[in-house]
Amino acid sequence: MVAADARTAITFSLSPGQAHDAPEGRALISRLDTPNRPLRLLMDRAHEGNETRQLALDLGFIPVVPPLSTRVEPWEYDREMYKRRNEVERLFRRLKGYRRIFSRFEKLDMMLLGFISFALIADGLRLC
Repeated sequence: MVAADARTAITFSLSPGQAHDAPEGRALISRLDTPNRPLRLLMDRAHEGNETRQLALDLGFIPVVPPLSTRVEPWEYDREMYKRRNEVERLFRRLKGYRRIFSRFEKLDMMLLGFISFALIADGLRLC
């Protein structure tokens, strides 16, 4: 999921449970429009690979992701900005408040995607 803040999902997709998040994350990042100015892209450590970071840089984003502690050559990142990553986690928590999503009642991916979209819309309407 790519989110703008704790309430706004920009795009999302489903991936198999046994698959790693990084390839699907790269697909989501590549679907984003190129920003007019450099924007920070807060990412989970699952997306800290060289390929994902390079894609973000090529598209005009500034990747904000801490390197793994096992990296030989770690990079610098904006620690204060990385603390805001919890906003996306709050969006996940809000979505899991819908029982159909967290327990995966829907067997068809299309139905689950539809219900996630519905939950995001319903959550957005609570602000009005």
